[in-house]
Amino acid sequence: MANVESFDLDHTKVSAPYVRLAGVKRTPRGDAISKYDLRLLQPNAGAIDPAAIHTLEHLLAGYLRDHLTDVVDVSPMGCRTGMYMAVIGEPNEEGVLTAFEAALRDVEAHERPIPGVSELECGNYRDHDLDQARTHARDALAQGLKVQPTILIER
Repeated sequence: MANVESFDLDHTKVSAPYVRLAGVKRTPRGDAISKYDLRLLQPNAGAIDPAAIHTLEHLLAGYLRDHLTDVVDVSPMGCRTGMYMAVIGEPNEEGVLTAFEAALRDVEAHERPIPGVSELECGNYRDHDLDQARTHARDALAQGLKVQPTILIER
């Protein structure tokens, strides 16, 4: 089985909420694709409800693109403690942190309908919770986001 970067991260030594550069891949043409760990909750100390993380996915997919160019994808982590974001190029972590903070402020203030929530647009359109998504955004901002270095498991 191929090695998975996140399985080498020492989840007991990180401190959420944070932004962390999880890795950079090169395409055959030499273009960089950077993956960021956008962690909202401390690993193994809680999890975002599925409906709330689904709503965060929908909102951050748009709001992060409003504040950062060349976003390829924003996806929830299976552990439900945050999101992964793939970006073309190699934006610095401070710039990603600034964009993530701005996007979370947008989520916190979001009062309109959630985008992409219909049977035509979403595979589970009934499973959303805007109030909880806004609460998670507010809580992460209140705690203060930071850049988290990668701390590898000592094996």
